[in-house]
Amino acid sequence: MSKTTLVTGAAGFIGSHTAQALLDRGDTVVALDNLNAYYSRQLKLDRVARLKKSPNFHFYEKDLTDKKAVDSIFKNHPLDNVCHLAAQAGVRYSLENPYAYIDSNVLGTTVIFETAKQNDVKHIVYASSSSVYGKNKGKVFHEKMRLHTPISLYAATKKATELIAHSYHHLFGIESTGLRFFTVYGPWGRPDMFAFLLAKAITENETVKVFNEGKMHRDFTYIDDIVSGVVAALDQPLGYETLNLGGANTTLLNDFIALIEKSMGKTAKKTYLPLQPGDVLRTSANVDRARKLLGWEPKVRVEQGVKNFTDWFRDYYPTLKKAKDY
Repeated sequence: MSKTTLVTGAAGFIGSHTAQALLDRGDTVVALDNLNAYYSRQLKLDRVARLKKSPNFHFYEKDLTDKKAVDSIFKNHPLDNVCHLAAQAGVRYSLENPYAYIDSNVLGTTVIFETAKQNDVKHIVYASSSSVYGKNKGKVFHEKMRLHTPISLYAATKKATELIAHSYHHLFGIESTGLRFFTVYGPWGRPDMFAFLLAKAITENETVKVFNEGKMHRDFTYIDDIVSGVVAALDQPLGYETLNLGGANTTLLNDFIALIEKSMGKTAKKTYLPLQPGDVLRTSANVDRARKLLGWEPKVRVEQGVKNFTDWFRDYYPTLKKAKDY
C-alpha cells in the first residue's frame, strides 16, 4: 500500500536520493526545501528536476521556520509520515554562522514536530549525525554512549533535535527514529564535502586542503546504504529510537584520497594542515541496533562507492561548471 511522505530537505543530497527511492516504489512525496545559498543552487535544482519527472512528486520552495507555510503543506496533503532531513549542514561553517544552525536545526525541527502534532501525524524519521558523539573516546560509537561533549555547534544542534524528538514522544506519543549518519558520500553529493572537493581539485589542477595530514579515520557510508536505512525506518515505527547508520568499515582519509585519485586517474595536489576546530580524529559506527531493529545492513564497499561517485562526477561536473555555480 503506497504512502504519502513529507520529505524536508528534498533538494539536498540525502533528501533527493530518499525522495527518489520512495517515488520508485510508488509512494507520493511532498517535498519541502528552501534552496538556500549555502552551496550551489543549480545542483539543488538539478536534483529536483529529476524528481519532478514523477507525477507523485509535489515540491514547495519554503523555509522550515515558516510556520504558516509548513502548516499549509500538512493540511493540503494528508500525510502518513514525515522524513525530516532538512538541516543547516557543515561542521566548520557552524563556527562562522551559528544562528543559521539554531534557526534551521533547532527551530525548524520544533516546527516540524509541533505541526505534526497539530495535524495528527504520528511518525517522524529525522536526520541526526555521528557528530553527536563528540569527544567520546571509544574506538567504536554505539547508541548508549553519553553525549555530553559536542565539539561543534552543529553537533550540539543535532543532539538538540534528538531531545526535541524525545519530548514530543513522551508528551504527545509521536513515534520518531533519529538516524545518526556517518560520513555520507556518493553521486549528487554536496560541493563542500571532501569527495567533491578532491575530485574538483583533481579536475581543475587545483590544490586541496587535507586536515591533520590525512591521518583521520572515517566511517564512509555510501548514499544507497543510507537511503535503505531511512526507508526501513519509515516503514517500521519504533516508538522513540536513535540508530547509527554507518558503513561499519572505518577508512583512513589518506586511503580514501588514494581511491579517488586512482579512480580519477590522476594524483591530487595537496596541502597538509592541522586538525581543524570541530573535527574529530575517528568515527566508527556500531550498527548492531539498526541490523536488529530495521533488518538493515550496509552493502556497498568503499571501493565501489568511490567508483560510482567519480563516474557521476565526471559526467555531471561540466554542467555545474558551465552554470558557474559551484
